[in-house]
Amino acid sequence: MATERPAKLRVFSLNCWGIRFLSQCCAQRYEMIAELLDREQHDVALLQEVWSEKDFLFLKNKLSSSHPHTHYFKSGVIGSGLAVFSKHRIQDALLYQYSLNGYPYMLCHGDWFGGKAVGLVIVDMFGLKAHVYVTHLHAEYSRARDEYLPHRIVQSWELLQFVRHTSCGAGMVILGGDLNMHPQDLGNRLIRAHTGLRDCYTEAATFDGCEDGHTLIADNHFTKKQDLVPFEKGIRIDYILMKGSKRVNVKCESLSTTKGSVADKPFPYSDHESLTAELALIQSEDNRQHGVRNTECSDTVPVSEQMDVVSEARAVIKEGLCQTEVLQAKAMCLIGGGLLLLLLLLAMAFLPCLCSGGHFSFTTVGFLGAVCMIVLLSGALLYLFFATHIKVLKETEDQMKLTSNYLQTKLSWHSVSESSSSDGSLEHQPFKREE
Repeated sequence: MATERPAKLRVFSLNCWGIRFLSQCCAQRYEMIAELLDREQHDVALLQEVWSEKDFLFLKNKLSSSHPHTHYFKSGVIGSGLAVFSKHRIQDALLYQYSLNGYPYMLCHGDWFGGKAVGLVIVDMFGLKAHVYVTHLHAEYSRARDEYLPHRIVQSWELLQFVRHTSCGAGMVILGGDLNMHPQDLGNRLIRAHTGLRDCYTEAATFDGCEDGHTLIADNHFTKKQDLVPFEKGIRIDYILMKGSKRVNVKCESLSTTKGSVADKPFPYSDHESLTAELALIQSEDNRQHGVRNTECSDTVPVSEQMDVVSEARAVIKEGLCQTEVLQAKAMCLIGGGLLLLLLLLAMAFLPCLCSGGHFSFTTVGFLGAVCMIVLLSGALLYLFFATHIKVLKETEDQMKLTSNYLQTKLSWHSVSESSSSDGSLEHQPFKREE
């Protein structure tokens, strides 16, 4: 990074709550969001829940001068809702849709219809290749009885794998979005432990925003108070995470959030609070001068801690597998019930003695037949649906098992290396072991 290049980077993230015809004051709020982004001139803005492409095109038109480079990620039935607006040129983009994302019959939740995913854009920032990720994970509808926890753990695992395997060679990594997890929730710990990403809230030198960094607060006009139970004041579920490289260290100088109400406006930007992080990019050779220790390329999380969090995640996946197998068994019962009804209908249709009129009317037979076919088809579709879920859960558990075994071997190797090096008996190895 040359000395004349800017050393500061401003990143913005917001869940826009942009469900057309359902979200309150949607059009007016998009006007407000466009005004905010145009005024503040962030280097990159990461938006979630921009469900309508028309709304994305509206923002793109409004921000054509301040953020000329954009990308809208498309997936699922109604889209991923993910959009990126950048002052810097976007060189490439990639989308990964999560394998598990709720149930289609849970219409009141609706997560399944939105193709929850992680989007990657590669941006040229100040001569650095920045890998910028935006994501939105499955919502938590009940803290006490969280039936979607296995889904969110699978999504967390796929997210961290996607980041790990696509960020090689990146000058810096930025991840922003609505993770729908509290800071110490399992999925959150899993992501941080295995990617090396650091939370801007905990790393920020200065913070200006809601208490404890909350991004879903009771004081927001649009917030449903029951969504916060048992956390009366609010919860922190939106994040900006960061990571540098051998070339550059990334330091969060400040983080701020909106605080519910907006000055001179009748309502907030969204039911979520926005995040703005100001990052300092420091060349590795300048770290000592700035008093910054470059830890970006080392394992900052102990191997034992990584193993513990993977073990926790495997336990949740196994529990989710058992629950899904029960649901698949219920689907089989539905198929059996449909077949039984069909046999009963055939018996009644072909045994006139069971009917007072001698025969069923064509309308009655047709109606009962349609009911049987609906039951059979529903059972078959659910059986296949749960079968794919079982495959995903088993595959995820197998991957976690491989990682756990590798970490165990790594821990043992380090112990042997320390012991051997202390007595000088370390065997010659032609190549340096890769971590």
